Amino acid sequence: MSVLNYNSVKVDDNIPSLSMPPVTRHALAIYCGASGDHNPLHVDIDFARESGLDDVIAHGMLIMAYMGRTLTNWVSQDAIRSFDTRFQAMTRIGDAITTTGKIVEKFIDGDERCVRVEVSAADQRGEVKALGSVVIALS
Repeated sequence: MSVLNYNSVKVDDNIPSLSMPPVTRHALAIYCGASGDHNPLHVDIDFARESGLDDVIAHGMLIMAYMGRTLTNWVSQDAIRSFDTRFQAMTRIGDAITTTGKIVEKFIDGDERCVRVEVSAADQRGEVKALGSVVIALS
């Protein structure tokens, strides 16, 4: 097993993916409590329907957290220098999210050797829910 460092990775390397179970109402309720985001769009089906949706939707930040977990399963949290995300589509009850990442650049930033990783989150049908760009410092 090789040690993860700047010299051991290359552009186009994939990082280990993460597959999450389908989103449930229970998971959204727990995330509401943990995050403090109690927007009724995420937990109140009547409110969601009045807003033009068929059902509640997951928090975008929950999907970003899945992408973050993918990263911290690969590197230590303190190696992450930046993490930008663009939300692409709503995540619905029953969507099973898989997150993936690929190294797209290696560069030096001051005294640090860094990689840029493009991450994405998609459901079981392949619909992309979020895209992100992350800078990670490696030894």
